[in-house]
Amino acid sequence: MVIAFFAAYVLYWVRVSKIARTFRTSAMNLIIKVFVRTAILALLIIALLGPSFGDSKREIQSIGKDIMICVDLSKSMDAFDVQPTRLEKIKFEMKRVVDAFYSDRVGIVIFSAEAFMQCPLTFDQNALHLFIETLNTNLVQSAGTDFGPPLRMALTKLTQDEESRTQQKSKVIILISDGEDFGEDTDEVAQEIEDNGIRLFTLGIGTEAGSQIGSGRGYKTDRSGNTIITKLNSSSLKGLASRTNGQYFEINESRNDVSRLINTISRIEGELRDTKTVDVSANRYFYFLLVALILLVVDIFANVRTVKI
Repeated sequence: MVIAFFAAYVLYWVRVSKIARTFRTSAMNLIIKVFVRTAILALLIIALLGPSFGDSKREIQSIGKDIMICVDLSKSMDAFDVQPTRLEKIKFEMKRVVDAFYSDRVGIVIFSAEAFMQCPLTFDQNALHLFIETLNTNLVQSAGTDFGPPLRMALTKLTQDEESRTQQKSKVIILISDGEDFGEDTDEVAQEIEDNGIRLFTLGIGTEAGSQIGSGRGYKTDRSGNTIITKLNSSSLKGLASRTNGQYFEINESRNDVSRLINTISRIEGELRDTKTVDVSANRYFYFLLVALILLVVDIFANVRTVKI
């Protein structure tokens, strides 16, 4: 572009010089015009490059939340009243949650009758996605569902973690289950969560009609040989959320509240994790653009004697 500009201008200069000699006028004005227009082009190019100069200090604050996700891996999560299965649907939605909170620390606790730390609090989204992808109901012993152990583990991690801060309002627990709680100390742990000011959100998955567990090759049966039908028990999850100043959300065949869950957590104020002062320089393109505009105005209103440029 620049080469084409100068080539065209050389040809233009030669032509106007011939005209100036014909009328016996000075070519000095032409030289000034060429200089001005070249300066305009150069200034515009510099402005487009976005020159930055001038040192200044800026304070960068790292603000975020700690989110522990407790996901039920009992056999009832293999039910297919939510396609393709409850667990597969939850795995997809958990990835959405992780992606939505990329600047926050997220951890995963898996549970059935017992709880295990699947992934500690981390910023590493790739690791979180990997752990989520490997979730299956064979990772934990299936002997009923107990909300107490995972909630206590999440509470302990959020309150005793070395990197944890004092602002408990920025700490969140998400409990994901079909709502079948056979534990005895859930209420006690829920009270401790409330006392610590930690928000507990519950996400129920399943339908009131329920479904069998397994496939057409063989459904899970009880000791009497009857096919087990697992249904969503939303009342226990709703009660748990209300006792901890949280909120209940649900996924079924016609409803998906995950976006609402993400928006609700996003509105929670994060805590200040770290403050850094960095050297920055501002983009000063407007200086060059202003000078180019001034020269352009001068070029428009300044005429060469005899020949109008």
